[in-house]
Amino acid sequence: MANDDPNTADIRGRTRNPGSQSALRHRNQQRIVGQLLGSGPSTQAELSRLTGLSTATVSNIVKSMERDGLVSTAPTTSSGRRALSVTLNGDGAIAVGLDFGRSHVRVVLANMGYHVVAERAVRLPLGHLAEEGIAAASTLLDQLLTEFCIPRSALLGAGAGIPGPIDNRTGTVVQGAILPEWVGINIHEQLEKALKIPVFVDNDANLGALAQVTWGPHGTISNLMFLKIGSGIGAGLILNGAPYYGAVGVTGEIGHATIAEHGLICRCGNRGCLETVASTAIMIELLSRGQSSLITTADIIAKAKDRDAATLRVLDDAGVAIGKALANVANLINPEVVVIGGPLAELGDVLLESIRRGLVRHAVPVVGENTTLAMSSLGQNAEALGAASLVFQHEGMTE
Repeated sequence: MANDDPNTADIRGRTRNPGSQSALRHRNQQRIVGQLLGSGPSTQAELSRLTGLSTATVSNIVKSMERDGLVSTAPTTSSGRRALSVTLNGDGAIAVGLDFGRSHVRVVLANMGYHVVAERAVRLPLGHLAEEGIAAASTLLDQLLTEFCIPRSALLGAGAGIPGPIDNRTGTVVQGAILPEWVGINIHEQLEKALKIPVFVDNDANLGALAQVTWGPHGTISNLMFLKIGSGIGAGLILNGAPYYGAVGVTGEIGHATIAEHGLICRCGNRGCLETVASTAIMIELLSRGQSSLITTADIIAKAKDRDAATLRVLDDAGVAIGKALANVANLINPEVVVIGGPLAELGDVLLESIRRGLVRHAVPVVGENTTLAMSSLGQNAEALGAASLVFQHEGMTE
């Protein structure tokens, strides 16, 4: 039977060290919330037995949660005896989804019904340090909790998406990340220290894939690939109904597939990677030549919609290259659906058609013809929503 000490550790480096009575109480409350999420309304005696917490601890925590509006209680009978049934309220369990980007951080608050309660993003300076990004996320979370009158005790935890590979043995960001200033940092430890709630960290593309099968229209798809096209290009994989992480957690690095044998030097040290041909960074560089200032991703979208010839050519070349790289992956794992996400997703068929041409041209015919390509319907929130799903997953709400 479990005791009241929440010190735990798992294989992905998430060590719990409460360090205070308030943290211990929060972890005990999480046990109760997790049990209510998994089994529905339960009596206090059942909660005590199933969580391993003492009856007095359960009673005190339930009273506190009821005062905060997180649970409701009602008299009932159990085994012929009077008891108190405890029911989790709609917003009684909130997951925090964090999406860190090259120049932004986005925070999403979602309840257990998979409804977004609050969402906001702020810009970050290029080249920001991990400490700056984490501090901005913490401040933004506090602002949303205050603005929407959500007690901190309602937070189950936070999921965080990082634009780069993460070594799941150490929890550190490894070389090749879009945020080189974050390389070597144990993001999990830093975030838990700042937010004071349990934290689960993953690559942003992995979380984009998770979002497609939890929030998006692909819940019945067992084999799905999510491709995020941005300053970098990365993929998240759902294989046989579960996220795929490989041996050390570094998967989906399709942005570093060699496309041009004698191409540009990539930030990873290799030459001719897909990112040097098809990332938004290279598109901006190409289309800014001859301009008085650098164009933006928003400019690319606007120019494409206005049928600007140079923009359409750059997008077409990028799309065909992406399709070629996708073909190699599709030939290997045969996904049913490939979802394209990132800031260019709103271009729809303007980008999708060229990707489809590249895929069909280079894939085994039966694979290319039977791989569905779709743009993400979750917009800029995909990675943050996937991060919130990661929290629910660890609390037992999803398989």
